[in-house]
Amino acid sequence: MSYREQAIVFPCAGESLLGVVAAPAAPLTTGVLIVVGGPQYRAGSHRQFILLARALAAAGYPALRFDYRGMGDSTGAARDFTAIDDDIAAALTAFHQHCPQLERIVLWGLCDAATASLLYWERRRDAAIGGLILLNPWARSAATLARTHIKHYYLRRLKQGEFWRKLLAGRLGLSRALGELAGNWRRARQPADAVAEAELPFQQRMLRGLAAFPGPSLLILSGNDYTAKEFLEACRNDPIATAALANPGLSRIDMAAADHTFSSRALRQTVEAATLDWLRRALPGSARQCRGEM
Repeated sequence: MSYREQAIVFPCAGESLLGVVAAPAAPLTTGVLIVVGGPQYRAGSHRQFILLARALAAAGYPALRFDYRGMGDSTGAARDFTAIDDDIAAALTAFHQHCPQLERIVLWGLCDAATASLLYWERRRDAAIGGLILLNPWARSAATLARTHIKHYYLRRLKQGEFWRKLLAGRLGLSRALGELAGNWRRARQPADAVAEAELPFQQRMLRGLAAFPGPSLLILSGNDYTAKEFLEACRNDPIATAALANPGLSRIDMAAADHTFSSRALRQTVEAATLDWLRRALPGSARQCRGEM
């Protein structure tokens, strides 16, 4: 299907945000808002967001990718993923203005953009959001990072012959390695309420948002990625997370060979195909094409 791309500028809290709309010639009534994680801009790593938006538009789904305040070509002070609710809201408004046939919008986010999408839903409960696509959500805390290192780094290292050869040859500082392991062990055993206050709230809010979201959602996790592993660590033995992962509207795809940003062409195309397949299955009503012009 043919499509056109149009750069747009729209307001947000006194600043100007720049985005690019990929508009199909015969658009569907579901659009995808690509929320960008930081620090990067609307192109994405390896041009991932450009290619994704074009693949969506070629399949009939309008897509908008944009720079939030302080990033790329948007004005304003830099901010982190916990403070972009207004940016997402402004992008949703602009998306509806440029694609008025839209009946629902899906938020698509990788890493802290996935977390930002969950935080936006948890705080705003925006009825315009018809679905969530979340890739390797960011849920880091001192405890989850420590547990992830113990489980996926130290245990793996102990199974490697190279580690033991370096140790026996005196090329590996044993006391330093043991000190690091002990420090991670202490942090991993910290109860949730012992972790720094600044690190707790967003993890709890994002999981509460995922558990409460009434629409369909898709979770894609990379097997070769500490961020994905930390997300699963954050979910262990947490009743809110258990409810979130048990949400009947949640679909999950584990890509064992994938890295954090799905950096190869094959991995990016797998993500594009999974996104399109989920949109068609989870939101079948979006298959109805709008007769109007974009």
